[in-house]
Amino acid sequence: MRMINKRHHLWPGVPLALGSAVLFGASAPLSKLLMGSIDPWLLAGILYLGAGFGLAILSSGRRLIGLPNVEAPLQGTDTPWLFLVVLFGGVLGPLLLMLGLARTSASSGSLLLNLEGLATMGIAWLVFRENVDRRLLLGAAAILAGAVLLSWNGGKLQLDVGGLLIAAACLSWGIDNNLTRKLSSADPVQIAMIKGLVAGATNLVLAILFGASLPSPALVLAGAFVGFLGVGVSLVMFMLGLRHLGTARTGAYFSLAPFIGAALAVPVLGESITIQLIGAGTLMGIGLWLHLAERHDHDHLHDALEHEHSHVHDEHHQHVHDGPFNEPHSHWHRHEPLRHKHAHYPDLHHRHSHK
Repeated sequence: MRMINKRHHLWPGVPLALGSAVLFGASAPLSKLLMGSIDPWLLAGILYLGAGFGLAILSSGRRLIGLPNVEAPLQGTDTPWLFLVVLFGGVLGPLLLMLGLARTSASSGSLLLNLEGLATMGIAWLVFRENVDRRLLLGAAAILAGAVLLSWNGGKLQLDVGGLLIAAACLSWGIDNNLTRKLSSADPVQIAMIKGLVAGATNLVLAILFGASLPSPALVLAGAFVGFLGVGVSLVMFMLGLRHLGTARTGAYFSLAPFIGAALAVPVLGESITIQLIGAGTLMGIGLWLHLAERHDHDHLHDALEHEHSHVHDEHHQHVHDGPFNEPHSHWHRHEPLRHKHAHYPDLHHRHSHK
């Protein structure tokens, strides 16, 4: 039985990447509300644990009510990649950030944090050879310029030991984002849950060892809820975005998060609308438009490929099933060689080279 499901090339990758940025950006002003009562390093642990436990509850609830899991499970061959993702993104990144913030000014720290987006896109384009053209470079530059403008407060950028540690944290997260692409065909809830639990427990223990004290249960629950949405659900959406867009484009969309956080800080924290915020929003809007207007369309060849992931029967999945089936579904399947032309991103099925 064959069915062909054709979708617009922007769907669902772009909404997923933007949704991830919205949730993560929204967590910034909400976390700032909690920082007056919770040690920052301890809060990082609570946020990640909230993400891990929240996704674990969500996954268990899904099984209890009988909802099928349409995602491919992690395989033994995924273990090294999962270990590296947790190490770089969940342990080293937050640890280097906290050590760096303790040794440099807040203005330099906020500016240097914009290096994560640059590191993510640079590694994707230069190391993993994702396709890039002039429009994408200009869009990424506009988004990055908006993020820098947003965090600039007139202070000088200090490349002291603290600044170098923050830059190293951004490099760790850039590596994490690119390595996560290796796992993008597997269940994103399972991956984010493991990352949240391991990273959260590590940060929590380290924070307590360095003198932090646990806040009230109400504050812990509030931080855990923010972490569930701003870290857990956001990470799931980010990984799904990777599946459909590739790392560079997902990273570019995710770089909008600082503007979203700053915009939400106006009603949440009572901050004022500034020329700086308007200028940053304009630059990021231009960058977003340049990315949305991209149309990468050329004749390309798909080599034979066997793998497992959640899919529907679109033009790349025209294999036969015995009997009826539901969509989406996940199973091991084979792609026969195929040559065709259509608009596409460097997703799971379009990681070919370009001359």
